[in-house]
Amino acid sequence: MSLYQNREKILIPLCALIVWQLLSSFEILPANKISSPFLIIIALKELIITGLPQQKILFYHCVYSLVRVLFGFLIASISAIPLGIILGRSKRLREICTPFIEMIRPIPPLAWIPLAILWFGIGLKSAVFIIFLGCFFPIVISTISGVLSVDKVLIDAAKTLGAGERDIFYKVLLPGSFPSVYTGLRIGMGIGWMTLVAAEFTGVKSGYGVGYMIMTARDIQRPDMILAGMITIGLIGFALDLLLRLLENRALKWRE
Repeated sequence: MSLYQNREKILIPLCALIVWQLLSSFEILPANKISSPFLIIIALKELIITGLPQQKILFYHCVYSLVRVLFGFLIASISAIPLGIILGRSKRLREICTPFIEMIRPIPPLAWIPLAILWFGIGLKSAVFIIFLGCFFPIVISTISGVLSVDKVLIDAAKTLGAGERDIFYKVLLPGSFPSVYTGLRIGMGIGWMTLVAAEFTGVKSGYGVGYMIMTARDIQRPDMILAGMITIGLIGFALDLLLRLLENRALKWRE
């Protein structure tokens, strides 16, 4: 059964690529709108070797984008997790802050771009701010949910045994809320990576970034390079999620 499932995972995408290539070869899909898989592979090779703009190869675009996303993600995590724990523990603070969080949360990061440029200018700071917004809210909400899901009986039992707030925090709340926190981290990283193009759309002084590269490909009307850039974003996003899942499995071994 496992072998059949593995074959299915390979065959379905492979069949989709073959159909895509055939539709492109017979010009059912216009090349100026959506490139064939073969042309995308050639474009990817060109991006790796030659780069876009010239001499700015794909590897460095990926490195700069990862730095921006990781900065935004780390700042969001450092601020959202403690805040989520505090709000989860204090009903009064939660009632005060929840309306503000729920009012700001639906605003898409793209809408913040004008303010980001006004506040931070064009460059790393504005891009990190946009990515931070994409990461922050899923993490803080998941953390609050995780703290609220901890059984109150465990907290009361710890107090009965003489545990102080510090012990309750480290030995009851943190372990109990970890699964939800990690879920929030994974969702936050995914959304942060998704906002990358919008963040780099604000402008990058270095001239590097996968989002910036895609915008450059759009300006010169190269759909093959646009799709190659999109595939790159997808692959890196998949790798980041896989890394977070591995860290989660290692950190939560105590559940087994």
